[in-house]
Amino acid sequence: MTQKLRLGMVGGGQGAFIGEVHRIAARLDGQWDLVAGALSSDPDRALDSAQDLGLDADRSYHSFEEMAAAEAQRPDGIDAVAIVTPNHMHADPSIAFLNQNIHVICDKPLAANLEQAQAISAAAKRSTAHFILTHNYTGYPLIRQARAMIAARELGDIRVVQVEYAQDWLTEEVSNKQADWRTDPSRSGAGGCVGDIGTHAHNLMCFVTGLTLESLSAELSTFVEGRQLDDNVQAKLRFTGGARGSLWASQVAVGNENGLRLRIYGTKGGLEWSQENPNQMNFTRFGHPKQILTRAGVSSDASNQAASRIPAGHPEGYLEGFANLYRDAADLIRATRDDSFQAPEHHIGLQDGMDGMKFILACLHSSQQQGTWVNLLDVN
Repeated sequence: MTQKLRLGMVGGGQGAFIGEVHRIAARLDGQWDLVAGALSSDPDRALDSAQDLGLDADRSYHSFEEMAAAEAQRPDGIDAVAIVTPNHMHADPSIAFLNQNIHVICDKPLAANLEQAQAISAAAKRSTAHFILTHNYTGYPLIRQARAMIAARELGDIRVVQVEYAQDWLTEEVSNKQADWRTDPSRSGAGGCVGDIGTHAHNLMCFVTGLTLESLSAELSTFVEGRQLDDNVQAKLRFTGGARGSLWASQVAVGNENGLRLRIYGTKGGLEWSQENPNQMNFTRFGHPKQILTRAGVSSDASNQAASRIPAGHPEGYLEGFANLYRDAADLIRATRDDSFQAPEHHIGLQDGMDGMKFILACLHSSQQQGTWVNLLDVN
């Protein structure tokens, strides 16, 4: 049997949502053991959280700096660290572990601002370790099949890309652990909704289509009185090669829970997929009846099957998609050490994170200038 990789975690202590998601995802395929953590900036909460998770007391650290230095010296030190803190605390831990040549698995977006993102990039270039970003929707089996279909030109030349991500949980003023940091520019960065879920929409459309976003015209709105960051974004998109698109992300769209939806239309066909029904995807060849493709079904390709765990008709979704990223990370790390292991075909990494940061800034710059078109190459 292949030995499990050892995982550490920064953030994700008691009461944290995304930390538990990462832990479940890491466990799902039996590839990782969580063995160390700096789980909270509060020492008592950090120790209590470590005890809840069964970590040894000597591997519950008071700070990520202490953790990075100590784990790098241990013969049984961690292979990778998961960074599951708010956005403003992605850069410093990432850099600390990269400096110790420890692989980093970081929650999205890359950082709170472009300066922090560039600092991570510089550290990654100096390091022998990999940097992996968890845009988890890229792990869904049908999303991987959609990417393969477009790469094989089953849709022909892409003409139109429509992506939306609609939620309603911030329709009114909310105060809780999840809402407070996401609406606080000192912790979230200058983008609110555009950074939180707009980056997911941006990453998903670029991952599936393989297109490069060239320029955009955006309007960011803040509908809830007193809120410091945007809660709605609407953008028109121009891609290299001539394709056009639009992106809408909102956290004040009443009646929507997690409405991530992607529609792609080319010269020969179209694809339509919704995250809330992720085990089906509509595919239409021009002039032919619409087909319903399914996860692991008779129409599934190798990429779909490789990302599926159970037979067709049994639903898989958010946690399994996240787990695929952890499986990819494990494969990537093992392949760098042993040629007998095969690296994943693709993984979401540093360049994807930098593209996401430039997307946020382009939207902010455009909106501040009344929707003027901003070229992403000019964003710095």
